[in-house]
Amino acid sequence: QVQLVESGGGLVQAGGSLRLSCAASGGTFSSYAMGWFRLVPGKEREFVAAISWGGGSTYYADSVKGRFTISRRIAKNTVYLQMNSLKPEDTAVYYCAADRTQPTGSTWYPRDYWGQGTQVTVSS
Repeated sequence: QVQLVESGGGLVQAGGSLRLSCAASGGTFSSYAMGWFRLVPGKEREFVAAISWGGGSTYYADSVKGRFTISRRIAKNTVYLQMNSLKPEDTAVYYCAADRTQPTGSTWYPRDYWGQGTQVTVSS
C-alpha cells in the first residue's frame, strides 16, 4: 500500500526555521513529481512548492520564494521542504503529494497520492 508520511512540523517563532520531510513507501517514486501544499481552515488548499521526478526543476509559490527550498533524495523516496524566515501567515497544515504528471508551475495539482499532513504553527 502506497503511503506518504510527513514529519517535522511543530511550533516555531517568527523568523525561525523548520524542515519538513515526506517519506514515501509501498512503491517507487523515482518517476513521480512531488510537492507540498498547505491548508488553512476556511481557505482553499494552496500550492507551496514542487520538484520534478529527477529533481532538476523546482517551482515555488510567490509567497514562499526565497524562503523555502524543496529537495528530494530519490534513493530514499524522500522529499524535503526547508522553511526559513517563517512568518505567522505560514501557519497551516502542510501536505506532501506525488503525481506522475510533471509540474510546470504553481498550477500543478497532484491526484495520485497525498499524505495526512503535518501542522506548522508560527508564533509572532
